Amino acid sequence: MMPQMQRTMCRTLSHSVPVVVLCLAALFLSSVLIYLYLDSVYYTDHPPDFSHVGCMPQHFKMTTMKNCTPWLQCSQIHAEVRKLKLIGQGAVKKVYLAEWRGQKVALSKLSSLEYQDDFHHGIFMLEALQGPQVVQLVGFCLEDNTLVTEHHPHGSLLKLDSVFAQEQHQQHNTWQIRLRLATDYVSILHYLHNSPAGRRVMCDSNSLEKTLSQFLLTSDFHLVVNDVDALPEVDRSRGLLVKCGHRELTGDFVAPEQLWPFRNIGKPFSDNLMPEYDERTDIWKIPDVTWFLMGRVPGGDLVHFHLFQIHEECKKEDPMLRPSALDVLKVYQSVYSSMVRGNAGFRDML
Repeated sequence: MMPQMQRTMCRTLSHSVPVVVLCLAALFLSSVLIYLYLDSVYYTDHPPDFSHVGCMPQHFKMTTMKNCTPWLQCSQIHAEVRKLKLIGQGAVKKVYLAEWRGQKVALSKLSSLEYQDDFHHGIFMLEALQGPQVVQLVGFCLEDNTLVTEHHPHGSLLKLDSVFAQEQHQQHNTWQIRLRLATDYVSILHYLHNSPAGRRVMCDSNSLEKTLSQFLLTSDFHLVVNDVDALPEVDRSRGLLVKCGHRELTGDFVAPEQLWPFRNIGKPFSDNLMPEYDERTDIWKIPDVTWFLMGRVPGGDLVHFHLFQIHEECKKEDPMLRPSALDVLKVYQSVYSSMVRGNAGFRDML
């Protein structure tokens, strides 16, 4: 009797063990699928609209356009682009909201001939850097110093908090969206530091406000770099370094190597004696920009906690010890993914 019972129990176990294993495997697979789904939901809640990707060089295509169109030339800009109102002004250019064949565009005009070289350099850089992370070039006319680019209604990154304060956008004011914007910012730095036009430094970034003004907030809550008038090239192998302007820089926002090194001994600033530097000045500024971008949202403190170590490295006094933009980008992406999965696991427990 006992041997028969043992055989029965063995058969039962032999059948039940594979079932348990299959159940566990199915549970694991379903969890992975749920995490991947949630990750995609959070990260593509507003997927980036790269409508011009796939166009031939020197062509553009905005969201509501079916086909790619060649960049507008002088005659087309004069005849077809209608200026509506002034929406921005700086030392180099005035920016107007304009219309082209029913499409809203940004029309930029040179403010002063004194800055014509900077204006033309900006156009050259837009030509060279066209891609998903750079504002889309629509056309230009060097003869009368005119530039046409895609219009982004939310405006510059300076307006981020006011955009989130609007009732229709309050649901987007989350750590996920804000961290995604910070990741976009670091991704743009990585692109500029490894661009088709060489290693470029963001020299119009001597304060937080000036830095934020260089970026536009897209309708789907991503970033594109807009102002590329001051992107000098660096290449240590060729001895090519930069100085961001010819005046003395001050404050905690700029990197230590951008400060006049002889200030403590009372020696007056001299542009000729000011040492040059490279793209690691951009890395120093990442924590400050991210702190602004994260704002004060639930989950933001945890984001700062996870980013603490990489931000400490960004603030190394010795620029050679700072991480690259790619190193920072990888940490940002890892933190985002781990926090999304952590949130998913918490919801599963509920």
